[in-house]
Amino acid sequence: MAVLDIVNLRLYYKTLRGTVRAVERVSYRVEPGEALGIVGESGCGKTSMANAIMRTLPSNVEVYDGHVIVDGHDVVRMSEEEVRRKIRWRKVSMVFQGAMNALNPVIRVGLQVAEPLIIHEGMDKREALEIAREKLKLVGLPPEVSDRYPHELSGGMKQRVVIAMALVMNPKLVILDEPTSALDVSIQAQIMNLLKKLKREMGLSMIFITHDIALASDLSDRIAVMYAGQVVEIGSAEQVLLEPKHPYTQKLLAATPRLRADITPEFIPGAPPDLASPPQGCRFHPRCPYVMDRCRREEPPDFEVDGGRYVKCWLYGEEG
Repeated sequence: MAVLDIVNLRLYYKTLRGTVRAVERVSYRVEPGEALGIVGESGCGKTSMANAIMRTLPSNVEVYDGHVIVDGHDVVRMSEEEVRRKIRWRKVSMVFQGAMNALNPVIRVGLQVAEPLIIHEGMDKREALEIAREKLKLVGLPPEVSDRYPHELSGGMKQRVVIAMALVMNPKLVILDEPTSALDVSIQAQIMNLLKKLKREMGLSMIFITHDIALASDLSDRIAVMYAGQVVEIGSAEQVLLEPKHPYTQKLLAATPRLRADITPEFIPGAPPDLASPPQGCRFHPRCPYVMDRCRREEPPDFEVDGGRYVKCWLYGEEG
């Protein structure tokens, strides 16, 4: 049974400019012990999709529908109280982008890690703090960090604390929203090694959101490529990285600098569409080198290629 099963998820925001279609009919599954990488340009809907899974939504949501099935429960159709009591932090947790801002500066780190146990489990404070110290040790921090305040920690230590917070209630799935974006390269490597260790030793399922394809390839079993609120290609890491099918995936990889190849990075012409008024048909067609008349008129479905890989592109339909 899949840890997470998403079917036709939509998330629209109501703004002064009109309706912003942040997530548009997204479907995929995450299996037990699997890491799924989500890559794409800024503004393509990666974080909105994560918030839709966690049901941490702002007040200006206009449309939130489809199915987000976690452990047999459809999060979209549950009340906020049910999600808080049964799903959030228990089944699915999230490491939010920017650990520097995720911690309360006036509360000791250990209590912040232990807080979900005290509030949701009704656990005694001393017992909860003991579990918090164990989780801090699990992510490579000494137990005495529990008694420190966030300003006493380095950026890498704060990131580990936030990961410990996500693990404290032993969820099956952890969503990591660009967990290394504010860190230098050496600390990035340490955090990535930690995540690989947690995945290997705990059998943890992960959704790893990033704009860095190299980082995604280091951790992910499968990769989903997002563009303008849609997943345009999803497959194994080897399939997507070594033989990209969707024109956007091809352009994205061609724009990535290579250390061991004398290839000049290319740029992707044009700019991502405004999600308040996306183009008719395929959302990538204004930037696509292979555009056909049908691309301008009709939105492509997900075509299955290579067994288990799906590509949202008319090139892989009968006409293509």
